[in-house]
Amino acid sequence: MNCNTEALSFPQSAAAPRMDIYVGIHKALRAMMLDTLQAVGRLDVHDPAETQSTCDRVQELADLCASHLGHENDFVHAAMEARRPGSSGRIAAEHVEHQAAIAQLRGAVDALGAAGCAASQAGAALRLYRQLALFVGENFTHMHIEETQHNQVLWSCYGDEELRALEGAIVASLPPAENLLIMRWMIPAMTPAERAELLGGIQAAAPAPVFSAVLEAVRPHLGRQDWAKLSRALAPAPARIVA
Repeated sequence: MNCNTEALSFPQSAAAPRMDIYVGIHKALRAMMLDTLQAVGRLDVHDPAETQSTCDRVQELADLCASHLGHENDFVHAAMEARRPGSSGRIAAEHVEHQAAIAQLRGAVDALGAAGCAASQAGAALRLYRQLALFVGENFTHMHIEETQHNQVLWSCYGDEELRALEGAIVASLPPAENLLIMRWMIPAMTPAERAELLGGIQAAAPAPVFSAVLEAVRPHLGRQDWAKLSRALAPAPARIVA
């Protein structure tokens, strides 16, 4: 993959922003990738519980990346190909490479778990860290291409309501546990306005227990000021927010 930023496009924001199907989920993935990479980098291999927890986190990231890749193939690429054949070809090929990279990450996690002595574990942890760093870097470039080039295709071929319906179909296909995991990473990574819009929509449409579960998942990861801003934005239903 070409990581030369000079070859990448950085289009200017339009006066009236279009529906961006990538922005939220990609913020979630970037946040989770960076946090997981840092956890591997500071891993104390002399602590068995920490080692197991960190391995579990990498596996969880691998699971989410594999699932996200499948959703993009099944929904977004299908929509692009339906109205502009061939437009998803480059990224579809990279998705095949990412599937192999995800399998390699899982193998590196297994190698760390199987390492016997502390010296072997330290070496395995460093190899996992470097492999994960490459995976994260490649994915950051990959996501930028989707957010620029793929969005241009989607915006030229679909209206915003159609794109919202496409996003809704993706969300409806998610198992509840996966959806909650995405919310845990997505909402803290968003701007206050994005949080308010997303959670306001969930508050209006979802049953109260579902909305409460989302709040419980994200509140530990929001700072005091961010939580206060969100509480004010959702003020029409104060009974659902515990100060």
